[in-house]
Amino acid sequence: MDKLSAYAPLVGRIFLGALFLIAGFGKLSDVAGFAGYMASAGVPAFLAWPAVIFELALGASMVLGFQARIMALLGAGFCLLAGILYHFNPADQMQMTMFLKNVAIAGGFLMVFAHGAGPLALDKR
Repeated sequence: MDKLSAYAPLVGRIFLGALFLIAGFGKLSDVAGFAGYMASAGVPAFLAWPAVIFELALGASMVLGFQARIMALLGAGFCLLAGILYHFNPADQMQMTMFLKNVAIAGGFLMVFAHGAGPLALDKR
C-alpha cells in the first residue's frame, strides 16, 4: 500500500492540473467572450488575459509539481473567488452545486499546499 501512496499526490495533481489546462486552453479560443463573462460579474474585462495565463500556469504547476505549494494556495483563492463571484446563488441548485465544486477544488489545492507536491514532482519538499 505504501508504494501506491507514493503515486497519489501525482495523480491528484494531474487531476487538478488537467482541469485548469483544459479550461485555460478553451478560453484562449475566445478571450473576448470570456472577458464579457467576467464583466457580467463586475470584474474588469482587462483581467481576462491574466486569468487565462494564471489558469495555464496553475495547471502546468500542478502537473509538473513545480512551485506547487504557492501555486496551490493561489489556486485555492482563485477557486473560492470564482465560486463566490459566479456561482453563489442559493436560489439556484445548479449554481450552488457549481459553487460547492469550486470549494471542493479549493480543498484539494489546500491539501497540496499543506503536504507538498509529493515524491514524484520537480519540487522535492
